Amino acid sequence: MTRIAELLAEYGIPSAAIGVLHKGQITEYAVGVTNVGTRQPATTDTIYQCGSMTKTWTALAFMQLVDEGKVDLDEPVRTYLPGFRVADPETTANVTPRQLLNHTNGIEEAHGDPGEGADVYQRMVENIADAPQVFPLGHTHGYSAALGYAILARILEVQDGSRWDDIMRNRLFDPMGLSSTSTWREQVDETRAATGHLIRSLDEGPIITPVDYLPRAFGPGGGITSTTSEVLTMAHVLLNEGMAPNGKQIVSAGSVGEMMTSRVPIPDPYMFGPQWALGLIVCDWNGETVYASDGSTIGQNARLRILPDEDTAIVVLTNGGPREGFARKVFAEYGIPELPAPDPTLKLDLSRYEGVYGRPGARYEVTADGGKLHLTLAIDPMHAEFLQKPDRMKYELLPVSESHFLMPPADALEDTQTVAIYEFADGHARYLHTNCRVNPRLG
Repeated sequence: MTRIAELLAEYGIPSAAIGVLHKGQITEYAVGVTNVGTRQPATTDTIYQCGSMTKTWTALAFMQLVDEGKVDLDEPVRTYLPGFRVADPETTANVTPRQLLNHTNGIEEAHGDPGEGADVYQRMVENIADAPQVFPLGHTHGYSAALGYAILARILEVQDGSRWDDIMRNRLFDPMGLSSTSTWREQVDETRAATGHLIRSLDEGPIITPVDYLPRAFGPGGGITSTTSEVLTMAHVLLNEGMAPNGKQIVSAGSVGEMMTSRVPIPDPYMFGPQWALGLIVCDWNGETVYASDGSTIGQNARLRILPDEDTAIVVLTNGGPREGFARKVFAEYGIPELPAPDPTLKLDLSRYEGVYGRPGARYEVTADGGKLHLTLAIDPMHAEFLQKPDRMKYELLPVSESHFLMPPADALEDTQTVAIYEFADGHARYLHTNCRVNPRLG
């Protein structure tokens, strides 16, 4: 625990809870404080926000419908939601649950503000009638933070006859014996909950996040809160052909196999993994297949790695700080590979990469200067002011291959990132992919 405490100080993270499931036995510990104001110690019972790790839970619930014969992964969404419609007629007619689960649907997150009511996922589906495509249906991988899994949640609601929050409780949490896992902030025991933190400088130290919880629209894709042991209970289901530690069969062995083996390639294979399955990322740890489920909220982070060959799962829950550097150091002893080294021998035509890439809320400008590629990230001015950063951050791109780049940090509070710039048409790249998100060329 001394090493973890040192890492928390290095990264400016108030606390971490870490759990290891090995051959059915859980070992867990916690270090630090849940809130820098109250200084309440973190424990193994501390409840953290899981962010997009929620998608794995939602995928499990959806696979129960598959087991029951109520839905088919490859039937159009309109089979189950007849009123479903987006701007693109082909996507309207043909997008499937599988393409929502693996993030190849391409629908822009143009769901507006659906409110905080219990009918939020119905409203999200109604609000996307004019939503455009980020890319053509099935053309590439591009992460959907909220919308894709909200559509899946709405299918669950229609088929089950109850709200997503109740579905998760009735289908997953109660059968697994989970009493500390919930989907909505009003259900959280605040006396045990970690507070999220952001960091602007190591001298200042972590500060309490101004956003306590994500909006309810992110529920099926990012709303679950849990503890290390209860996250590992979910991992146990995936390691044991769908069976929970208490002997309850949560999903069939076939459904777990489908979640793990139905895969699509990720354009940027280095930061998380080379493939995306159904609610899981597929990683290659020096030849060993490892499954990942990661999530972040505004000030909390969750990282899960499942190693079937070792009958092991490791979860890291934190309430602040840069994300990947800390987690990678925790996972190092289990064999996570280093990021690739740049290849200085590559001779690239830099003009093929230059241009502006983006979508609503994101803008990346790629330029060539002095024989090197640079990426300038435009940051929302209010966000930049709060974090005490400039609203334009410039990074060098170091080539690993013709399509893949390392992006070293611009300051000590950042981690090295990876970027893919790919699909060359008419002499220029069409897409930029980083942090699992795809951004088409704008000009």
